[in-house]
Amino acid sequence: MPEPDLTSTQPRPVYVIGAGPGGLAVAAALRARGVRAVVVERSGAVGASWRGHYDRLRLHTTRRLSALPGLAIPRRFGRWVARADVVRYLEKYAEHHELELVTGVEVTRIERAADGEGWTLHASGGRLLAAGAVVVATGYNHTPALPDWPGRETYTGQLLHAAGYRNPGPYAGQDVLVVGVGNTGAEIAVDLAEGGAARVRLAVRTAPHIVRRSTLGWPAQCTGILVRRLPVRLVDRLGALVAKASVPDLTAYGLPRPEAGLYSRVREGAIPVQDVGLIDAVRAGRVEPVAAVASFDGAGVLLADGTRITPDAVVAATGYRRGLEGLVGHLGVLDERGRPLVHGARSPEQAPGLYFTGYTNPISGMLRELSRDAAKIAKALSRG
Repeated sequence: MPEPDLTSTQPRPVYVIGAGPGGLAVAAALRARGVRAVVVERSGAVGASWRGHYDRLRLHTTRRLSALPGLAIPRRFGRWVARADVVRYLEKYAEHHELELVTGVEVTRIERAADGEGWTLHASGGRLLAAGAVVVATGYNHTPALPDWPGRETYTGQLLHAAGYRNPGPYAGQDVLVVGVGNTGAEIAVDLAEGGAARVRLAVRTAPHIVRRSTLGWPAQCTGILVRRLPVRLVDRLGALVAKASVPDLTAYGLPRPEAGLYSRVREGAIPVQDVGLIDAVRAGRVEPVAAVASFDGAGVLLADGTRITPDAVVAATGYRRGLEGLVGHLGVLDERGRPLVHGARSPEQAPGLYFTGYTNPISGMLRELSRDAAKIAKALSRG
């Protein structure tokens, strides 16, 4: 597709930062309303985050409820779309909508334009881009977060963040500790156990809620959509009943049922773990839950219960930071945890014309909510 003129200021386009699902969806929705949008991506292609995920990954949301505006996901990709097929879909999406896309350019700072009209974007290569409005869509999984465990720097074993894990091949016959029992950690642990690792332990700080991805053909995502607006206490009670009926008690294996309710935990940012083999792997002893990591000691790892283990490799599924401080931190639009104060169709009062999408992780499905955000943002900008 043709590369737009980045120096053009008349008229000033909407610049969308990030060519992941959120950025592409916003650009397509804007184009459908006749608003010029230019997507700027620091990597060399769309869907950079999806390209870097581990091979085994599939969407935990259904194909039908994961499509972006204006293009269905092909039926041949199946109900639970594989990582590689998500990348293919995003490539096709940008082509189908004829999006203006610039790759290999990183926007490093956003400032109010000197004339007070719109924004100035500072980008790699000394570029200054003039924007009528800006949509920040750099992604939920932007910057790998590795805890500053005591002794980490002198650990002599292999330590990597989950962002660097691809498949179990390099760990065949090894003793591996996976740290973190979110969806990523749980799935990587299962992947290692099924892929030939000699021993797989899963370090758990807080026991997660575990849900079936689908029960009798009914996806957990659909339940998430239905209950999202219900009172938290009611959803907590319903969640407890469903868990007792569908998920075995794993307390004896080191994974007790959480005391806090499912939706209460979601409101705190803890998404339930969708079972893609963890329950069976834990019950069969192929994945062993252990205490949280306290520190590192030479070749050893000290756990919170005082146990010292010596795994060959440690995979830290410890999450990501949004990484927005350098880009917009000076504008007063982030909370104390570095998250946008507002998202979707709302602009911060102190930064009109600046929008954010993709910085929440709803139980109703990330891609579904990105699509809804895209339509709302496009509507708001087309009115302006």
